[in-house]
Formats: sequence, structure tokens, C-alpha cells
Amino acid sequence: MTKLAAVAANFTRDLEQNYALIDSLAREARDAGVDFMVLPEAAIGGYLSSLGNHGDTVKTTTRSLPPAIRIDGPEIARVQQIVGDLVVAIGFCELDADGETRYNAAAVLDGSRVYGTYRKVHQPLGEGMSYSAGSDYDVFDTPVGRVGLQICYDKAFPEAARIMALKGAQIIASLSAWPAARTATAENLQDDRWTYRFNLFDAARALDNQVFWIASNQSGTFGSLRYVGNAKVVDPGGNVLATTLLGSGMAIADVDVDGTFRAMRAGMFHLRDRRPDVYGPVVAEDVGQWQGLAHA
Repeated sequence: MTKLAAVAANFTRDLEQNYALIDSLAREARDAGVDFMVLPEAAIGGYLSSLGNHGDTVKTTTRSLPPAIRIDGPEIARVQQIVGDLVVAIGFCELDADGETRYNAAAVLDGSRVYGTYRKVHQPLGEGMSYSAGSDYDVFDTPVGRVGLQICYDKAFPEAARIMALKGAQIIASLSAWPAARTATAENLQDDRWTYRFNLFDAARALDNQVFWIASNQSGTFGSLRYVGNAKVVDPGGNVLATTLLGSGMAIADVDVDGTFRAMRAGMFHLRDRRPDVYGPVVAEDVGQWQGLAHA
């Protein structure tokens, strides 16, 4: 059996606070026998303080932006020292080798190795004013299985998870800083429409691709953003095995990765029964031409 953990927690610009929180969570995970812990998007240095036209921008300020770090820098090394033999996925702002370009990034690592990194492909609202976009989805061999990484808004695009499933992902770690709706917010945040969408995407992507889905998220508030938490572990049938709901904490589930895959994929054939020959519009750059044909 493999023990998976999804974290909901609040990370800020204070790096020492971040490291202390990661240390506390790693200790909790080790005490619970966790093999793979997924921390939120921007767990090193926090996320943007707002989104949309009034969001943080490189053009207007650098003081409110997350610290940009290199994958081989001291910040990642500090995290590796903290987590030891625990396999962890973690989000951060990556500084490119050119010393200027920033990416909203994630890595899967333990104390001795960085198994892989990812740069966020899909950017919501004004995020593109602060980060450059990534361009690919890879899958990485780790001690807990073949792991794919994606970040927040990526989960709204079925193609992202499907690419990783086709590359052999058994587990997809979806790291988020997913906020509540900015307008007409529900009185009970668990009923908020953005909370609903967050949870729906998690279950759908797991079931679509018959993978284990570990969704982490920021919790609490940061700047103008109010996060919805709801970190969870979902099985390949779309069943939520554990969730934090709105609160901070750790959702933990024991799973049989290989056995569940054999059982699920022997009864449903979502990958086998695909029809790529009819999916032309999915990869068409000019969607309008297909819409025109549909109404012809």
C-alpha cells in the first residue's frame, strides 16, 4: 500500500514561515506513514496578492511578487533537507537561467533528488503579467510511481491531464492557489461556485484518465484572495478518498496503486477507446473554422 497526502495550508512571503510550516507538515506526514505529500502552488514564497487587471505585475512592482528562485538554489535545497526521505511535490516561482524570466512552477523531490519540474502552461486572468507560460507536460519516475504535475487552472483543461495519462502517469499532483469567486460569493464558502468547480474538476480529471489525483490548495487568505482549501485524494474512479474541506490540514488515503489500476482499467477503457481521428478541433489553432463548419 502507498499512503498519499494532499495539503491545504497558508503560505506567505515569509520564507522562514514557509520552511517552518513545511517542517511541521513533513513531521505530521512521517508520523502518519505518508509516502507522497503534495503541497500547494506557491508554497515557497506565496502566490500573487490579487488577480485580474489589478493584480501584481512586473511592470508596476517587484516588492509584492513571490521571490524567484532557481531549481538548484538554496531554497529548494532547504526544502530537501527538511523533507528527507519523504517524496514531496511543491510549488514555487522559478527563475529561468536568463536571470529575468519567471515561471509559476512545481517540482517533485525528496531529500536526495529532484525527480522532475513543471512550468504552468495555462494562465488565468492577469497571471501572464507576472509569469511566463510553460509549454509541456512530462511524467516522472519516483519511488511512489509515475507522477505528473500540473498547477491550478490547468485542471480546467482536459487535454493537460490526458497528455500525462497517455505518458503513463499513475498519479497526477494538482497544486493550486484556488480562490473563491470574487463576486456573488456564497454565504457558506463550501457552496461557493468556485469551490464547486474546483471539486468537480478534481473528480472528473481522475475519472477521465483513471489516475490517482492529489489536489493540494492554499487555505485562508492572502492579499485580496480567499482560498477554498478542499485538498483531497481522488481514486481512478473519481471517488474522493479523503478531503480537508475548507480548513487547513492534510487529507490522507492508503491506496494500492498497481492493484487499483488493474481493476479500474480492466472495467473501463477510457484511454483504449479514444478516437483521435475525430478530435481535430481539439488541437486546431483556429477554433472559429470548426465553429463555422458546425453551423454551416
